[in-house]
Amino acid sequence: MKTILITGASSGIGRATAEAFLETGWCVGLVARRANKLTELAEMHGNAIALPGDVTDAAEMEQVFTDFVSQAGRLDVLFNNAGVFGPSALPDEVSVAQFDEVVAVNIRGMFIAARLAFARMRAQTPQGGRIINNGSISAYVPRERSICYTTSKHAVTGMTRALSLDGRAYDIACGQIDIGNAESELVAGIKADYPGLPTMDVADAARSVLHMAELPPEANVQFMTVMATKMPYIGRG
Repeated sequence: MKTILITGASSGIGRATAEAFLETGWCVGLVARRANKLTELAEMHGNAIALPGDVTDAAEMEQVFTDFVSQAGRLDVLFNNAGVFGPSALPDEVSVAQFDEVVAVNIRGMFIAARLAFARMRAQTPQGGRIINNGSISAYVPRERSICYTTSKHAVTGMTRALSLDGRAYDIACGQIDIGNAESELVAGIKADYPGLPTMDVADAARSVLHMAELPPEANVQFMTVMATKMPYIGRG
């Protein structure tokens, strides 16, 4: 049975992705702060492992990865998904503390999970695995009033490239999925600022992650963009 660890698995893209992998027969480690949401999902699937933890807490995440590998046997894929949008405001209206909160989850938390996955994939037999980072189309084209989120997602792209380069010698592939307006708690939180915002079903994003994960070791989706068709992303919009 293939194994995957998913951060931010309690809701939105993370939960939809977890459900897609569970239905396909993967062993899925569910990571998020809301333990009750993870337990609820795990109770419905015998191939799910609830692993409550905060991605910004290095010690907690070390225990999460240790517990998962001890139960699942190995780590084939990490879906590095946990993230927050932060304040929707002009740059001078964003406090340093608010900026730091977004960086803590979207960059520091993603790095913590990536380094833990990399270490286990490099040490296991057979060696290797796959890391899929959840980026955003904001890594290329920002939304108004999103300086915290946009900055963090540009950093994720750099992290993806560095992991891809450093992972080659150890059969560790790294790719990034850039999702635009999948229906989730995060998107719901910004809809008030963008009336008529085009969205897509979160299940479509989940299927895209599944496609990336199911590729053979010699193939990798380096970057994938999946988004609501009518988003004003290409051209003048």
